[in-house]
Amino acid sequence: MMGDSLVVAPAERPHLLGLGRQSLARLLRIWGESPFRANQILQWLHTRQVTDFAAMTNISKTLRARLAAETRIDLPEIIADQTAADHTRKWLLRLPDGNAIETVFIPGEDRGTLCISSQVGCSLACSFCATGAQGLSRNLETHEIIAQVWVARDFLGLDAITNIVFMGMGEPMLNLREVLPALDLLRDEYAYGFGARRITVSTAGVVPGMDRLGAESPVNLAISLHASRDEIRDVLVPVNRHYPLAELLAGCRRYPLPPRRRITFEYVMLEGVNDADSHARELLRLLRDIPAMVNLIPFNPFPGSNYKRSPQVRIDAFRDIILRGNIMTVTRRPRGDDIAAACGQLAGQVHAGRRSIPLAVHS
Repeated sequence: MMGDSLVVAPAERPHLLGLGRQSLARLLRIWGESPFRANQILQWLHTRQVTDFAAMTNISKTLRARLAAETRIDLPEIIADQTAADHTRKWLLRLPDGNAIETVFIPGEDRGTLCISSQVGCSLACSFCATGAQGLSRNLETHEIIAQVWVARDFLGLDAITNIVFMGMGEPMLNLREVLPALDLLRDEYAYGFGARRITVSTAGVVPGMDRLGAESPVNLAISLHASRDEIRDVLVPVNRHYPLAELLAGCRRYPLPPRRRITFEYVMLEGVNDADSHARELLRLLRDIPAMVNLIPFNPFPGSNYKRSPQVRIDAFRDIILRGNIMTVTRRPRGDDIAAACGQLAGQVHAGRRSIPLAVHS
């Protein structure tokens, strides 16, 4: 009968943390349960962070027993928890396959930003990034993306995180099959309830993924730009050889921005590479017809890197040129660099990494 319990092997059980409202309602229908129970389950799991089915008191004992028998809630093992001098906090989380990812919380005066990973490692091999130096092991699944938020809230409290950025390990546009459902859960009022303005997805420039993201989720977009010329960007961000600047910026112009929203362009400052006044003027020309904000990022060194951080006087001069061109520009203060939690320093523990660049946007 439809409502009868079945013996389900653990490996075949759906991961409850990764099921959105529609998927959960569909499962409940199959079980002969009312779909509205999905809202209650989401609230227990995500809003209240309760994983003990016995504590879900507004759900029948029969349904609680079936959830316990036929679904799974897998949380990663916390193998390191570090806090920097500036109160940035980083967790190293071990996944069941032995890989480990890093998740970073950055506190601010009026916000708390959680930087989450979308892949184990990264295939894009950006030359200034520790993650890319390891290669890619695999994509994260939706429940593994959401688990990072769950774990951080468990440590920090339910209200500490105000913003989510997909700027951790990996290229989100190459894992949209799992990232898009995660975005839906993060925005769902019965789960985390983050507004679209509070979520930013970053890309090194995978243009087809940008188009799909814009069509399916109204979140903010950030571009890891880092150069104003193709010949420089080809070295810093090798995906530029597939989607050069002209194609990337055309994709930015197509991206559907709500009123008063801007695309953030991230630009790491590398001494003698991309930090000349001429580069700043070229950047102005590239962005002149795009609603843009520029984040200048002082380079954060990591073992094996040959780059140097631009001197502060050079960063300031570069910033002033962009500001005079009427583009909002800020210099990002390095956060958590004493625990290797700053931009470009996330490494995790990646098994079976590879350096290829699989550029298919999976559906």
